[in-house]
Amino acid sequence: MSAETATVAEQEYLETIFWLYEAGLPMTGANVARAMQLSAPTVHEMIGRLERDGYITRGADRRLIFTDSGREHAEHIVRRHRMIERFLTDVLGIPWNEVHEEAERIEHAMSPVLEERMFAAIGDAKTCPHGHPIDASGRIQGVPLADCEPGAAIQILRFENEAEELLHYLHDHGVHPGLEGTFVAAAGDEVTIELGGAETTLTRSVAETVSVVADPSPPPRVALPEQLVLSKDRYGR
Repeated sequence: MSAETATVAEQEYLETIFWLYEAGLPMTGANVARAMQLSAPTVHEMIGRLERDGYITRGADRRLIFTDSGREHAEHIVRRHRMIERFLTDVLGIPWNEVHEEAERIEHAMSPVLEERMFAAIGDAKTCPHGHPIDASGRIQGVPLADCEPGAAIQILRFENEAEELLHYLHDHGVHPGLEGTFVAAAGDEVTIELGGAETTLTRSVAETVSVVADPSPPPRVALPEQLVLSKDRYGR
């Protein structure tokens, strides 16, 4: 069964499950429900459909496991989404904090021909505008910005939660992938960083969702499940 023959709803669920996988969050029905902001019974029903259609299986602990086919389809859906985001920013000039939801609207209705033309148009771009690899195998391990120590040199790697509200917040605070600077201080529920000569302060909960490369670097760790529900918008990558 190809990604094109899966229903729109199935594609959205596969996309969400793959996002959980990339972030290192448990691939469970409960986390899918949190990420998509849907009820447990609704998610349970769709997970059953994905299992019947051969995209996933369920382990003894009820965690979701991609079949080979399911993993292949999920990677294709996510790659297409990120390619569209890059096309919207680089070719059409739409600001990076506005393209995630636009890509959601476009991705399920595009033809293979249009997809191929868009890939050609973005050239050798390796990531989406929010720092995620278009080819999932190219993912670089980062650490949460919130874990860094004062004085550490940092480079913004990616935004782990692409809910539109969070993207606007980060954009308004002058934070975007690729910027380099310094972790200045952490106090209470806030962290202060310097990027490109300007200081900005973020809430610690948002800093949890920003992956960076840091020197010295804190140890890598799994993302916190709380980052799934920081916004009224659904979690997305």
